[in-house]
Amino acid sequence: MTNTSSVRAAVIGATGYTGQELVALLRRHPEMALVYATSEGEAGRPVAGTALSYVPADEVPLSEVDIVFTCLPTGASGAWALRAREAGARAIDLSADLREGQGGAVYGLPELWRDRVAGQPLVANPGCYPTGILLALAPLIREGLLDASRPVMVNAASGVTGAGRSAKRELLFGDVAEDFRAYGVGNTHRHVPEIAQGLARANGGHGAPFVFTPHLLPVRRGILETMYVPVGADVKRAQVIDALRAAYEAERFVEVWSDGLPALRDVVARNVVALGVADVERIEPPMVLVLAAFDNLVKGAAGQAVQNANIMFGFDEAEGLPA
Repeated sequence: MTNTSSVRAAVIGATGYTGQELVALLRRHPEMALVYATSEGEAGRPVAGTALSYVPADEVPLSEVDIVFTCLPTGASGAWALRAREAGARAIDLSADLREGQGGAVYGLPELWRDRVAGQPLVANPGCYPTGILLALAPLIREGLLDASRPVMVNAASGVTGAGRSAKRELLFGDVAEDFRAYGVGNTHRHVPEIAQGLARANGGHGAPFVFTPHLLPVRRGILETMYVPVGADVKRAQVIDALRAAYEAERFVEVWSDGLPALRDVVARNVVALGVADVERIEPPMVLVLAAFDNLVKGAAGQAVQNANIMFGFDEAEGLPA
């Protein structure tokens, strides 16, 4: 589909961290025009950088927009995406509500399953943590490099914006600053089913065992995931890098590092996942270390949603996105 006129877009839940990021991206998008941004608590206040004011969600005429991005908390967001579809708009839900295919939604991780997104009316945007893990591990699974008899150990650290903008005591500056702590331990985090589902999809329906431990990092934004990956006998760093390069050589938003390992400063404010690999010496059976670094608000949320929207409408995938 080609379109010389602007696609009219609405953001439901525009004052959360992800919603704010999405508004900023849509303001600069050459093919999409932000026409509604909602907030229940800030209705009537101006939307920075636009001629709009926030409106309550119920005042958005869903039948008059082309696409709706829903950025509400899990449990409320998916219902709005389905409501938008019923009104005739396309929708992308940025919560976890539709990631198991509810309402006919397709899972929108473009670099792995782009063909499923093109032309679709309803897309479930991936979670932030699963984005890096699936992009890092899927090529290794497909190339038979992963030893599925042993679990992948994933330690992931996220900036505090990943926890949302609601007031929470444990996210106060005095509780976060100069601290570093794990949460959702023991494979209990809400992203675990999504990770398991994605690894199974990449493995022909057969899951790959993993242990996922997220940590709260005392920075504003960014995710760094350290994956201890069990591999087959004689598999070394070079083979893993070759597999990642082969998978992503044509992808604009995945960087495979041949030297060094990525850090948050390399990816913040960019719609990219940077992948690095290191050998692990003096251990048997063998393993390699795979790191994924990316911005939780861009490639981990709002940027990926815009990337999916570009695919849905047939625009260049990079339109409006910071590389």
